[in-house]
Amino acid sequence: MNYRRLGKTNLNISEISLGTWQVGGKWGSGFDDKNADKIINTAINNGVNFIDTADVYEAGLSEKAVGRVVSSRPEKVHVATKCGRQISPHINAGYQPKVLQQFVEDSLKRTGLEVLDLIQLHCPPTEVYYRPEIFELFDKLKEQGKILNLGVSVEKVEEALKAIEFDNVATVQIIFNVFRQRPSELFFKEAARRDIGIIARVPLASGLLTGLYDPKTTFDKDDHRQFNRQGEAFDKGETFSGIDYELGLRAVEEMKAVFPNVNNLAPMALQWILQFNEVSCIIPGASKVEHVESNLSVYNLPPLADEKFTRMNEIYEKYIKDNVHHLW
Repeated sequence: MNYRRLGKTNLNISEISLGTWQVGGKWGSGFDDKNADKIINTAINNGVNFIDTADVYEAGLSEKAVGRVVSSRPEKVHVATKCGRQISPHINAGYQPKVLQQFVEDSLKRTGLEVLDLIQLHCPPTEVYYRPEIFELFDKLKEQGKILNLGVSVEKVEEALKAIEFDNVATVQIIFNVFRQRPSELFFKEAARRDIGIIARVPLASGLLTGLYDPKTTFDKDDHRQFNRQGEAFDKGETFSGIDYELGLRAVEEMKAVFPNVNNLAPMALQWILQFNEVSCIIPGASKVEHVESNLSVYNLPPLADEKFTRMNEIYEKYIKDNVHHLW
């Protein structure tokens, strides 16, 4: 495992870390505590020391699993969680300091931790980024010893740029992968200038970039890859990075030609992200131990050749850029 500095938090974290949206099972199929524990322990056994969760993941069960496992381990494992998505309807007016403070208190109870290494606003409406009182709350929580750092998880580059104007924002979690390249332009430059840690999420475009899907692949009715393709439930950019599924499959087919005789493209997709020094870590998810092992197999590969990196970018330019680049 290699480690990188998480911006001005000064935490040294595993560059391949763990996201826990679906850690207890496949999206929409219920939560399995034993499976969750096995996945998290496997990640830690392999050097992962940063785990990202959220209060809304499986109605708090993900947070409980993360806290349970981390507390049982002798290693120092940094825990990041998120708050805000419980607000319903999820609108600007619902974001109030007292509401958010209670969410943080609840996360502490669920995880069983005395302090949260990182709390992140969970993709709030754009208007929230223009409300200083929301960000001031987290300075108070830091003074109270309940959190160590504040970050944001964003949908749009514009939101990321606005968020890092607040001095107490230390990290930004943003969708970044071969099929979502816009963050590497202005935002990465500004983040580096302000010493912001960048957490790359949805690195495999909801599994699309594994190359394991085809037109006949089916998803459960409760899986967001089935019900949210047009943004029916939340921002459509969260699902397949906002790319039309069939178009994405065509692009992935061409990607396979770049890596002949490779069945699983996931490690190469992660290698592509690791080419960017501004990225502090990547948080691929896992619904089974094999996914963790696949993600960490990146370290068994030779370095990504320059010509392959270039070809991956050319595929983005050919198939994807005109459809999504300007949207997020």
